[in-house]
Amino acid sequence: MNFKEYFASVKGTGVLSTADDDGVVNAAVYGTPHTIEDGLLSFIMRERKTHKNIEVNPHACFLFIEAGTMTGKRIYLTKEKEEKNTELLFSLRRHCKKDGCKTDENLYLVSFRVDKVLPLVGAGEEN
Repeated sequence: MNFKEYFASVKGTGVLSTADDDGVVNAAVYGTPHTIEDGLLSFIMRERKTHKNIEVNPHACFLFIEAGTMTGKRIYLTKEKEEKNTELLFSLRRHCKKDGCKTDENLYLVSFRVDKVLPLVGAGEEN
């Protein structure tokens, strides 16, 4: 599946679900992921619950609901790499560039390998 084309052509709402090392689940609303080299999907994260969970448990699921429908994707992910406050991260920010949006918080570009893609509803596999 070409995620870059998919997310460029479809609007919707995304939820990234993670769990800590005890299995306690967290879900957070996220924008569409950035597609970078080698087919990795990347999210910009602040130092909050989702990032803390990914530090101890590299697995996540991104649920994407296409606007106005009950269709979309469940994308199962495993963390591959992470960058902190890098130029690449700031260049990818959609709403706020480094010089135009001051923050004292650290930001992380967390990149994931796609393990499996399922439709939003139903059990059928897409890949």
